[in-house]
Amino acid sequence: MFELLSSVIDAASATPSPSPSPGFDPTTVTPGWVGFLITFGIALLTVALIIDMTRRVRRVRYRSEVQEMLDAEDAADTKP
Repeated sequence: MFELLSSVIDAASATPSPSPSPGFDPTTVTPGWVGFLITFGIALLTVALIIDMTRRVRRVRYRSEVQEMLDAEDAADTKP
């Protein structure tokens, strides 16, 4: 049993670790300017959508508050 375990350990240590190829060029694996511009555009679009949705939610909330005030005035007018 010990011989089998030692042969497995020897086989694992005998295999060489992979090394990068000598012609590795880091510019071929980076997104570059195109990737930056696309990411920047998505970020700007996200910010614009958040601002637009904040305005819409605020507008709906203000309209409901005004409607409640008008309903309260109508209820006060109908009471003698």
